[in-house]
This record gives sequence, structure tokens and C-alpha cells, in this order.
Amino acid sequence: MMSKPLEILLLDDEVIVGKRLKPALGSIGCNVEVFQDPELAVKRIAEKDFDIVVTDIYMDGMDGLQVLELVHEKLPRTKVIMITGYAMISLAREAMEKGAFDFIAKPFKPDDLRAVIAKAAKALGFSIEFNPKSVRG
Repeated sequence: MMSKPLEILLLDDEVIVGKRLKPALGSIGCNVEVFQDPELAVKRIAEKDFDIVVTDIYMDGMDGLQVLELVHEKLPRTKVIMITGYAMISLAREAMEKGAFDFIAKPFKPDDLRAVIAKAAKALGFSIEFNPKSVRG
């Protein structure tokens, strides 16, 4: 089991999402970089190897499926988690078919994301201690 922090890129065009989720993931020992702009996020993915990329599916300019494809080309072992609105569940399923690790539907609580991240971390061979009852926030 690896004990270095998980490197996570979080991409969502709603500022509030990054604001809420960065501390939620930091509290379970993750390094999180937050982006609102898909093009800037994609540039960053080209520069740095992330363990997990969490991306909104529906954004202006570029959608999460494009981000997923780019991540898979560069970093095949990176787990991609899609954030989706409830109306976009079919798109999320398509993303899963294209190799996304999982998806999470808005609105969700930080604990919901932490649980998905912990699952992805485990799949990568990381150990994240995540007990929803012990984490507040």
C-alpha cells in the first residue's frame, strides 16, 4: 500500500464545488488541484500525473467525456470520476463504457465524493482511511 498523498485534479465549472470539495478531500490526505476551466485543467494534466481526475460531464467549451479520453491517452491508470446532474445519468453510463471509474450525481455531499475517492484509491493500491461517521464537514 502506498502512503504518499493521492494527487487529485478536480474540474467543475461551478466555483462552489471546488471550494467545498477541496477541504473535504484534503481532510482524508489528498492533494487537490481545482480547476473551473476545462482547457486549463487539460494543460495541467499534460504537465502532471494525477492519480484521480474528478470532472463534471457538462461544461462550456469541452465536456467531461473529452477530458476522460485525454486522461486515458496520457495516463491509462488514472481513475476518472464523472460528476453529473441527475438529468445526465445516461451520459454518465456512456462515460463508464468509455472507461470512467465511477460517477457521482449532483447534488451530493462531500462524504459521497470521499467514499467514491476511497474506492478509486483502493483500486489504485492506496489505502485511505475513510469512515463516514468519523468525518464531519
